[in-house]
Amino acid sequence: MKRIQKIILGAMGVALLSASVSAGVYSLMERRSERRMASTEVDGGAFRNAAMGFDMSRSVGNAPDLVPAAEASVHSVVHIKVEGEQQIDQSYMDPFEFFFGGGSGSFDRPSSRPVVGYGSGVIISTDGYIITNNHVIDNANKISVTLNDNRTLSAKLIGSDPAGDIALIKVDAEDLPTIPFGNSDALKVGEWVLAVGNPFNLTSTVTAGIVSAKARSTASEGGSKIGGFIQTDAAVNPGNSGGALVNAAGELVGINTAIYSRSGGSLGIGFAIPISIVQEVMNQIIRQGRVIRGYIGVEPQDLTPELTEALQLPTQQKGAIIAGVMRNGPAEKAGVHTGDVLVSIDETPVHDTTQVLNTIARLAPGSTAQFHFLRNGEEIELPISIGMRPDLTTRRERQEQEGRTPGGQRQQH
Repeated sequence: MKRIQKIILGAMGVALLSASVSAGVYSLMERRSERRMASTEVDGGAFRNAAMGFDMSRSVGNAPDLVPAAEASVHSVVHIKVEGEQQIDQSYMDPFEFFFGGGSGSFDRPSSRPVVGYGSGVIISTDGYIITNNHVIDNANKISVTLNDNRTLSAKLIGSDPAGDIALIKVDAEDLPTIPFGNSDALKVGEWVLAVGNPFNLTSTVTAGIVSAKARSTASEGGSKIGGFIQTDAAVNPGNSGGALVNAAGELVGINTAIYSRSGGSLGIGFAIPISIVQEVMNQIIRQGRVIRGYIGVEPQDLTPELTEALQLPTQQKGAIIAGVMRNGPAEKAGVHTGDVLVSIDETPVHDTTQVLNTIARLAPGSTAQFHFLRNGEEIELPISIGMRPDLTTRRERQEQEGRTPGGQRQQH
């Protein structure tokens, strides 16, 4: 009996000792866990992840509420339908005559056929002025605008700018909803934006994303458009052309104009014309019916580290290298050479191709500007008489340079 009591008492002692040790270990772990949980609290303990012990002490911020911006902007974005004609080959072999003979071997068919295109536009004034892309309404015989309240109105072309891919049209209406203009120059990479338009004729479509990059340039001075595009990953598809790029405050910061795609659909790389450029073009169209830009006839290229080293320039050298000079253009007449490095225009430093393109475009034709270059390690200054930027003359030339996809949305390669 005593032997059994000893065994029981011994077992109880072991159990008490084990419980004491376990309590001590648990207390130590709990204190450590509390310290770890304290380091992972976000917004006053609304979120905890003590199990992994991640350091979440940095503020991650909150995504903005985009609902008010979306609700306000859809009323000012319109659906545009254009009707026109496409030229076709007038002569081809008649299959009947090919097999059975007789006749001339060919016959005439109509020289054109009707075509219909679609796009988007943004109401910028209560009395019916609408901004869209030039390629949306190019060669249109008839333009129809459908408002968000389903009213369809006839529109007339006020003026267009093929180089900037901007067009201004107008409908006869009053008290139309508009979007306030924002400051596109103040946009930050990573800022939330909305793309509002009519992709694939799906009206009043809103997609969200961020500003992926700024000041994107995709053409030379003699090419089809001015640089400085806003790049966004908000989904942009055929039919979005001419639609609005809106910031989280519901302000218009750009006009959607192009996508980078190998399939014709969105790959998360879209481009919008900054509203600051749109305003300049719009004001010129209203004042003088067209847009006049400065031109000197050069093809600038960004000064990369490899080019900087090859040209034996200082490592931090800013500017743009002249990759090509147009024959008989203002720059060639002034003595600009291929390989010159442009560092300033009228004592204003230039840092990249986009700045060069936009600065030259703003110069008044007929004026003279001082261009500062580096040539073979030496500084030179050349006065250049500013010419007028020529327009591309035909639709085919514009399409070849723009790489346009069907449905009113340009595609970049």
